[in-house]
Amino acid sequence: MNSLQDKKVIAFVGMPGSGKGTCTDYLHEKHHYPVVHFGNMMYEEVQRRGLDNVKDEKFVREDMRKKHGKAVLAKLVAQRADEHFAAGASVVVLDGLYSWSEYKYLEQKYGGQLLVIAVAAPRAERYKRILARTDSHRTYTSEAQIRSREVDEIENLEKGGPIAGADYTILNNQRREDLLASVEALLSQLGLSEM
Repeated sequence: MNSLQDKKVIAFVGMPGSGKGTCTDYLHEKHHYPVVHFGNMMYEEVQRRGLDNVKDEKFVREDMRKKHGKAVLAKLVAQRADEHFAAGASVVVLDGLYSWSEYKYLEQKYGGQLLVIAVAAPRAERYKRILARTDSHRTYTSEAQIRSREVDEIENLEKGGPIAGADYTILNNQRREDLLASVEALLSQLGLSEM
């Protein structure tokens, strides 16, 4: 696997609580694929500025996009993905592709090497998962807070575009094991489980 044509970038998209992180964690643990998190690019910038991850995350994200364009996080993520490819990775997994601008940037850069997988789950189930989280940068105490975040992501971050434009969609409305079996079946269908 020497050329970019032999490489694959698998980007997971979905609304909060859909199960994207579960999928990317699984691919890292089971297949040892490197994972690049969009959010980490932003949190690194928050820390570089000496600000607070929870309180200042939205401000920093919006400031980065205003100064460097709406695809700024995708550009940073692509640099990190290319570093993994240069180190010998054949597949790099992206967690947290949000915006249409990010999607277009990655599609232009990687072409047919980019696979976008949407993870979908019913709203009530997603909210239940988010409210139960204890290991997140963000904590929520009400469904209204989660709903506000979702509206912001759809209206201000163009989040619906990558979900609608995904190459594949996995439904996550049952057990974790069922979700991971669906991911594995899709990898097998795509010929990626042996890479």
